[in-house]
Amino acid sequence: MRYEIRVDGHLSETLAKAFPELGHVVMSGQTVLYGPVVDEAHLYGLLARCQSLGLRVVEMRQLPE
Repeated sequence: MRYEIRVDGHLSETLAKAFPELGHVVMSGQTVLYGPVVDEAHLYGLLARCQSLGLRVVEMRQLPE
């Protein structure tokens, strides 16, 4: 599965390194994290990581393969 997670604001390189398995790009005042997600536990782990870093998730969606 591939997912896209949009967070509010511009992620610094330091914060982006907290998601080594995902790529990232800044678009319209948001940072888009994207890449493969192994399973549901991995997805919840990514969301927990966002929460622990104080990031506000604006949108999350599964991308077509």
